[in-house]
Amino acid sequence: MNIILVSVGSMGVLGALFAVGLAYASKKYAVEEDVRVTLVSDVLPGANCGACGYPGCSAFAAAVVDGSAPVNGCPVGGSETAARIAEVMGVEVQADQEVKAARVICQGTSCNARNKFEYIGIPDCRAANKLKGGGKECSFGCLGLGTCVNICPFDAIKIEDGIAKIDPEKCTSCGKCISACPKSVIQLVPYSQRIVVDCNSTEFGKEVKNKCTVGCIGCKICVKACPFGSIEFENNLARINYEKCTNCMLCAEKCPTKSIQAQFEKRKKAVIIDEKCIGCTICAKNCPAAAIEGNLKEVHKVLEDKCIGCGVCVKKCPKQAITIK
Repeated sequence: MNIILVSVGSMGVLGALFAVGLAYASKKYAVEEDVRVTLVSDVLPGANCGACGYPGCSAFAAAVVDGSAPVNGCPVGGSETAARIAEVMGVEVQADQEVKAARVICQGTSCNARNKFEYIGIPDCRAANKLKGGGKECSFGCLGLGTCVNICPFDAIKIEDGIAKIDPEKCTSCGKCISACPKSVIQLVPYSQRIVVDCNSTEFGKEVKNKCTVGCIGCKICVKACPFGSIEFENNLARINYEKCTNCMLCAEKCPTKSIQAQFEKRKKAVIIDEKCIGCTICAKNCPAAAIEGNLKEVHKVLEDKCIGCGVCVKKCPKQAITIK
């Protein structure tokens, strides 16, 4: 009995000594955390998606506080979160970058793209890609097995008729789907962009046509049609320079395969403010679509059926008498 009591007493004394030692060590060697890290973490969305380049929101918050990450480095939170972080840090928000959304650069649906074999296996694009590049004839197209769907933390992607479709309203441009896609067929596109070359193939025209009815065949008609030099051509594929593009949609109208997709229903039109117009004719002379008419010193008129909403007239008007709606 005495042995038990002694053992219990000894353990109690040792426990008390360890507790005192740990309490002392926790105070003496404590690492004080900047309170701003907690404040920044509190305003972050908490998605822990890694889009900022850090393993989680807490790591990003610490990086912001130590100066290694910008206050607007969270693409999920956007400008509102950036403003709140800037308030915590006592700095000004850096110039906002244009909002972007992920887009699948492919129209290879079951109706448009041909298959070389039927894939029966793990429903994962990465697995299918290891088997001769997947079941589709086009080795550059979306395989449509949903790897991007499964990895998206915001439920912004779904599979429709054999290819992935991304909802730009839900997309936060975190980039997870881009990293997961084995075909590199997903790209970030400016949210305001209304025209996109929806083809990823760099093969020659005849090969593309044999595999997909809506692929870019490298005819360069779009390059010639664009009055602003915003269509670039590289590796047999047309690409749009979004910084130069005015969303005039002429390239989409001319594309023979419809590989260039445009939201024609959102095409804007120029509107002349009558009371400001002095009839200088500068707008008419500079309009690439010949969509403005009028005599010298008379109020001009926009021909809506010809207007492409490019905005050239707005920039050229010396009296700010034209707007785009």
